[in-house]
Amino acid sequence: MTTNPVLVQALRGGIVESQHRGAIAIVDASGTVHTAVGDIERPVFPRSAVKVLQALPLVESGAAERYGLVDEELALACASHGGEPRHAETAARMLAKAGVDVQALECGTHWPYHDGSIKALAAAGGAPSALHNNCSGKHSGFVCLGCLMAAERGSDARAFLRGYVTPEHPVMREVTASLESTTGFALAGTARGIDGCSIPTYAIPLRHLAHAFAKVATGQGLREGQARAARRLRQAVAAAPYMVAGSGRFDTRVMQALGERVFCKVGAEGMHCAAFPTLGLGAAIKMDDGNTARAVEVVMAAVTAALLPLEGADAALLHELADLPMRNWNGLEVGQLRWAGASVTSSLGSRP
Repeated sequence: MTTNPVLVQALRGGIVESQHRGAIAIVDASGTVHTAVGDIERPVFPRSAVKVLQALPLVESGAAERYGLVDEELALACASHGGEPRHAETAARMLAKAGVDVQALECGTHWPYHDGSIKALAAAGGAPSALHNNCSGKHSGFVCLGCLMAAERGSDARAFLRGYVTPEHPVMREVTASLESTTGFALAGTARGIDGCSIPTYAIPLRHLAHAFAKVATGQGLREGQARAARRLRQAVAAAPYMVAGSGRFDTRVMQALGERVFCKVGAEGMHCAAFPTLGLGAAIKMDDGNTARAVEVVMAAVTAALLPLEGADAALLHELADLPMRNWNGLEVGQLRWAGASVTSSLGSRP
């Protein structure tokens, strides 16, 4: 078994306090490996990092067009959002356009992740609903797809949608087929788990995940309808990056700055994937210890900075995100999170 290298270090008092190991795959649309760091063949659960792949059927099927979904709504279908008011309101609009309401969602309920939104909701005497779930946009997309499928079958939409999160449901079969065709990995023979929002999650090697994101970046290797859907989703996210994560969040900040040069999406347990359209590349990262905010985002920032020609404020932002100060509750700087893959960076910068 390959021992993955240290990619991120946490420093305190001038010494390394903790280290985070992980693996990185960068692949082009033909499937050629551009960069391999660590074990990129071990199947891992990509979790929410693959939401754009799961949203392709929403657009390719014609459901997005039928229900008039706009950029913010399509971006939310690819999101792990903070549950801020605009996020919840946008998910509600998606459902209303399809003729259903929050009762159709099967993602579960939790309080908003965004601190200000939790406090505002509680202060108003409110309670969270499934609209505040960080996956409500993705699930609203699934519901829109299901409503179209029900209409095509002459079925009642509410009845048809029941159990749409299960592997056997027609909606989830479409979503799974999209994941399999884009990654080129046979899902029937791999481990299957249940994601936090109750849909199936499949173990897929980083190499295949990176290849899928290279296809999303370029359209190459996708059937015509999928390629159009990928382009439409990338454009929507570039136009409305706030919807994909929210205030102060990594993916939103990076895509607000870089626009269509990058589509990046974090996932639970230290997963992150990205498409680089101008380079024709896809990237997939997994941290061994499952650390997301403290480790995998540092790696994605360093990889993005090394791959893309950046200047000025864009370069400064990525440098900041790859070399973060750690502060305590008094605001004192007590340590540093830093990218520890200097040899990887030089390798990335030297490749075409």
